[in-house]
Amino acid sequence: MNVAVIGTGYVGLVTGSCFAEFGINVTCVDKDEDKIKRLNEGEIPIYEPGLEEVVRRNRNAGRLHFTTDVRSAVQSSLVIFIAVPTPPQPDGSTDLSYVDQVAKTIGEHLNGYKVVVTKSTVPVKTTHRVKRIIDEAIAASGRERFRCSVASNPEFLREGSAVEDFMRPDRVVVGAEDPEAIAILRDLYKPLNLIEVPLIITSIPTAELIKYASNAFLATKISFINEIANLSEEVGADVHQVAKAMGLDGRIGRKFLHAGPGYGGSCFPKDTLSLVQFSREFGVEQRIVSAVVAVNEDQRNRMVLKIERLVGELEGKQIGVLGLSYKPNTDDVRDSPAIDIVQKLQDRGAKIKCFDPEAMDNAKRLLKDVQFCENAYDVAEGSDGLVLATEWNEFRKLDLDRVRELLAEPVIVDLRNVYEPAEMERQGFRYTGVGR
Repeated sequence: MNVAVIGTGYVGLVTGSCFAEFGINVTCVDKDEDKIKRLNEGEIPIYEPGLEEVVRRNRNAGRLHFTTDVRSAVQSSLVIFIAVPTPPQPDGSTDLSYVDQVAKTIGEHLNGYKVVVTKSTVPVKTTHRVKRIIDEAIAASGRERFRCSVASNPEFLREGSAVEDFMRPDRVVVGAEDPEAIAILRDLYKPLNLIEVPLIITSIPTAELIKYASNAFLATKISFINEIANLSEEVGADVHQVAKAMGLDGRIGRKFLHAGPGYGGSCFPKDTLSLVQFSREFGVEQRIVSAVVAVNEDQRNRMVLKIERLVGELEGKQIGVLGLSYKPNTDDVRDSPAIDIVQKLQDRGAKIKCFDPEAMDNAKRLLKDVQFCENAYDVAEGSDGLVLATEWNEFRKLDLDRVRELLAEPVIVDLRNVYEPAEMERQGFRYTGVGR
C-alpha cells in the first residue's frame, strides 16, 4: 500500500515517518521547497526525541520519500492524509484555508479510487466539507468516473513523546462511513494488532469531536488544579499533596493535575477556542470550556504577580528565566506560558536573561531585547531573581550553592514545583512555588 501525507509539520512528519516504520511506502509532500530539500538531506526541522533516527532509517530503506510534487504523490497513493496547519483566527475559530486548498488539489489530480483522511485537527463536519470540495474539483475537471472516500483519523500525539505515542497508542480512532474505506484503514493500522491497540470505528462527526473533547477535558484538568493551587496559597494548603490524593481516586487519575503557569503549545489553546466557537454554530454554548480558557489566561498574569511579590518592583530588575518551550522535550514555543510571562515581565520594565536547551532559536523569533545565555548558571549570574518556567530535566538538579552565589538576590520562583519549599528555605533562598 502506498500512502501520501500532505504537510510535513509536526503531525505530518511524525505520521509519515511512523507509517514507514510499519513497512509502508510513504511519500510526504510539502510546498515548502526549502523544507523538503532539508528533509532529503537528513535534516529534521523540529526537535522530537527519536524522530531523526526513524526518518534516517526509513529513508535509507527506501520507504520514506519527501517531495513537492503533490500530483505524483496523490496519483501513486491509495490513502492520502491531510496534515496541514489549521491555525486559529482572531476570533478563535479555525482557519481551514490550507485544508480547503489541499482538498481542491487532490480533486484536481485524482486518477482512481482514493481514501482521503483528515489528520489535521478540524471542526466537526470539516471532513464532509473536504469531500464536497474534492467532488466539485472532480466535476470541474470532467473526470466524474473517479471517486474517493473520506475519513477522519485524529492524532493524539504528545510533543516530546510523539514517536512512542504513534507506535504504541492508547487507541486509534477512525471516523468513516464507507465500508471500503474502513477496510483499507483497518489494514493500514494492522501492525498495531500485535500489541492489541483498540481501533475505534465511528461516524465521521464522532471522530472529529473525540479529538476536541479529549483535549478540552485535559485542559480542564489543568485549569481546575491551577484554581485549587491559587486557593491553596490563600488557605495554607499544599496543592502537591491535594493533587496526589485526588489522583489516587481511579475516577480522577493523577495525570494533568500538576499546578503551574497554565497550558500552552499548538493544541490545547487552539482546540479549546475552536470548540467554543464552532459549538456556537450549532447553537450550543461550551460554558465549562469557556471558563477553562479564561482561567488559563488569568493564570499567566498571576505568575507575573507572584514574581513581583518576591522580587519587588520589576522596573530595572534583571530576571533570569529557565525554559522557554511550553513543555520539556520539545522546541515548540507556540503559545508557551514562558514566552508570555517573559513579555509581561518586560512590559513591567524588567530586563530578561534566559536559557532553554532546545527552544532558543524559535524563541528568538518572538522575544526582543532579551539576553540569551549558554546555560542555567549564566542566566543566574547577576539576576535579581530566577524563574523556573519549563521543567527540563537539567533544571531539576541544579547546583544550588552555585546558583545562590551567582544570583544578586537569592530569589527563586518555581512555576513548575520542581523543588521542595522547605529544602529551598534551608538552602538560603527566598522561594515560592505554585500552590505550595
